[in-house]
Amino acid sequence: MAVHADGAGAVLGSVGYWLLLSLLVGGLANWLPPPWLLCPPLRPAQRAIPGIRRWKRWIPDAGGALPRGVPKASLVQRDRQALEQLALETRRAEMVHWLLLAGWLPAPLWLPPLGVVINLLFACLFNLPCLLLQRHTRSRVERCLQQRQGWIRRSAPLP
Repeated sequence: MAVHADGAGAVLGSVGYWLLLSLLVGGLANWLPPPWLLCPPLRPAQRAIPGIRRWKRWIPDAGGALPRGVPKASLVQRDRQALEQLALETRRAEMVHWLLLAGWLPAPLWLPPLGVVINLLFACLFNLPCLLLQRHTRSRVERCLQQRQGWIRRSAPLP
């Protein structure tokens, strides 16, 4: 049976839980080998996400906050290797945010119903925009990689 915290205990418990979960999931994701990030469920966005260019600048990049993390802004070069690394990092970030989005599920173990709803809203508000941004960015990066591949094929001398 669940023991529910009320008042300040519920708030402090939730804040501590989200902080610890974010550090744990983000830290572990930084140690995942690249092949583990190439799973099919993490596909890029199939179409443009409306208005993303207006609000994406407000999304913080926590890539450099953890050991072995990679800030996405440091990967702005246009060479193939940098673009592939950026695509991989968007996959890593998307995996982290999917796991964090599910982080509200254990909330009923220590919170009353209103606290569970608040934690669900928090999980959605802080992870869905990040998921959309990662998918949008990866779509653009993969399109750029495909264009580069086409340029390389067209510029190669004929045999």
